Amino acid sequence: MDSRFSEEQNLLRDTVAKLMAKHCPPEFMRRIDREQSYPYMLYDSWVEAGLFRMPFAEAYGGLGGSTVDACIIAEEIGRVSADLSMMYGGSTFCGLNVQRKGSEEQKAYWLPRLMSGEIRMSISMSEPDAGSDVGAIRTTAVRDGDHYIVNGQKLWATGAGAKNNVINVYVKTDPKVHYRQGMSLFLVDNDTPGIELRKLDMLGRYCTGTYEIFFKDVRVPADRLIGGENKGWECILSGLQVERVVAAAADVGSAEGCVEMALAYAKDRKQFGRPIGTFQAIAHMLADMATEVAAARALMYQCAAMVDQGEDALKDITMAKLFASETYAKVANLGMQIFGAYGYNKEFDMQRHYRDARIATVAAGTSQVQRNLIAGLMGLKAQ
Repeated sequence: MDSRFSEEQNLLRDTVAKLMAKHCPPEFMRRIDREQSYPYMLYDSWVEAGLFRMPFAEAYGGLGGSTVDACIIAEEIGRVSADLSMMYGGSTFCGLNVQRKGSEEQKAYWLPRLMSGEIRMSISMSEPDAGSDVGAIRTTAVRDGDHYIVNGQKLWATGAGAKNNVINVYVKTDPKVHYRQGMSLFLVDNDTPGIELRKLDMLGRYCTGTYEIFFKDVRVPADRLIGGENKGWECILSGLQVERVVAAAADVGSAEGCVEMALAYAKDRKQFGRPIGTFQAIAHMLADMATEVAAARALMYQCAAMVDQGEDALKDITMAKLFASETYAKVANLGMQIFGAYGYNKEFDMQRHYRDARIATVAAGTSQVQRNLIAGLMGLKAQ
C-alpha cells in the first residue's frame, strides 16, 4: 500500500498489475514482440476491466476518474511494455479530445463505442515534412456538400492499422491563414475508401504498429469534424497537459520495469564467486538508476495532482515528460550494460526495453522541443 494514494487508487494499481501479469506474462510479451502482432485479447481485457472507462465522465458511461488514476494505469502497463502503454494512451487521449471538444451528439455516439471496445482510436498529425513543426502539415480537407474531401500523407501514425480503428487526423482546412487558425480535426475510419496504410519497419515498439497513411480523395462526413472547422489547434492544446503527464507516467513505469529486471539479474548472476550486484561498480549503477526513476515518478505524480486541482502546470509537466523519457532511455542503456551479452540476446527482455526506450525522447515532443518550451516559460523566448 502507498499512503500517498487513496485506498481505491491502490486497488486500481493492484488490479492493473494483476491483469498484466495474467494476460501479458513475459513469454506472451516476447511472442507478440517477435511476431510484431497486435494483442487484441489483451486490449479486450483492459476493456472488460473498465480501464478505458476510468478517465471519462460518468455522464457518458465513464467512471469519472482523475488524471492521477490515468497515470496509475499508464505506469503499470508501461512497467511491462512502453509499446503497450501507447496502445492504451492512443485511444484514451483521442477519446478525451472528443469529450472536451465534441458536440453532445458526437460524445453520445463515439464515447460509448470507445469504452466498450467496439472501436479504437489513434492520432495522426506528423507528415514527412512536418514533425516537430506542426505548422508545416500539408494534408488538406475541402468541403464538398455534407462531406469533406481529404488528400495528403501522414507519417509515424501509431496504431493506425489496428482493427476497427478511427484515425484522429489533423488537416488544413484554410491554407491561407496561420496554421493555428486553419487546422481541423476529423475522425476517419481506417478502412474508408481512398485510405492506404503501410506498416513501417521500426527499430522497436512492434506490436501497436507505426504507419504511413495516404489519403486520396477520401470522403469524410461533415459530422466527423470535432470542435468546428479551423478549431484543430484548440483541440491540440485542450489535451496537452493531461496527455503529456500520462506519457511521462508510461515512461516512468517502463523505467521501473528496467530497474526491477536489472536488479533481479544482478542478484542472481554470479561472477568471481558472488552475485555481480555485490560489486560496487554494479551496485552504484543500480542505486543511481533507482534514484533517478524515483525522482521522475515523484515529479510526474506531483504534476498529475496539479492538473486534477485545476492548476496551469504546463512548465512542470513539460519537465516531467522530459525527465521521465530521458530517464527511461538512460536506465535501459545501463540495464543493457548490467546484463552484458545476455542483454543483447533476444531471449532476454532488456533488449526490448532498450529498443523501445530510444524513441521515448522523440515521441510526443522531442527532448529539444521540451527544453525550448521550458526555457520559454522561464522567460527565455528566442528573439
